[in-house]
Amino acid sequence: MPLPRFLLTVSIIMFSSCAAIAQAPAVAPGKTTATSAGSPEIRDFQKIEDSWSGALNVHDQYSLELVLSPLFVDVSASGDITTRNQQLAQVITGEDKTLHMEQRVITVRLLGDIAVANGTYVMHHKVGSSQVDEKGVFTHVFERLRGGWVCINSQRTVLREDPASKQKKSSNSEFPFHIPLFSKGDKNDKKE
Repeated sequence: MPLPRFLLTVSIIMFSSCAAIAQAPAVAPGKTTATSAGSPEIRDFQKIEDSWSGALNVHDQYSLELVLSPLFVDVSASGDITTRNQQLAQVITGEDKTLHMEQRVITVRLLGDIAVANGTYVMHHKVGSSQVDEKGVFTHVFERLRGGWVCINSQRTVLREDPASKQKKSSNSEFPFHIPLFSKGDKNDKKE
């Protein structure tokens, strides 16, 4: 009689394990779950990015520790590589008092306990003695840890400035565009 009872117990355990696994949201290998602009995942990760930006903006070490994994590696737009501890040290010292960061999540892909967030950022900071507004895109890789998400990797890329978006020289001409033969300020005008 002990053998049938053992088989029954093993069968019950296996059946309940299969039922639990079937109910768990899982992503098939090689497949991702992408989110759209209004999805709850976008909102959740935007809150994390807002916490990150806020911690940088007010030099809050504790809040930054909650967002960054101990394994965190950052690759800046200029190619500098820093760790979590180096990021925390920069926040503590507050060398750049003008630093201000804004981040906007555009997409989130869920891969089980890993999430990849892509978005845009604007960072106002000091380079040498001048102030710079750096605009770019980011990729942040998050790991689910103790019921929350922490960033394990960050990569930023600066967007090239479009030459057409640069300010054009103002003209003293009567016309809204420059016609060399008809404008007052033409260099080819002959003085009599």
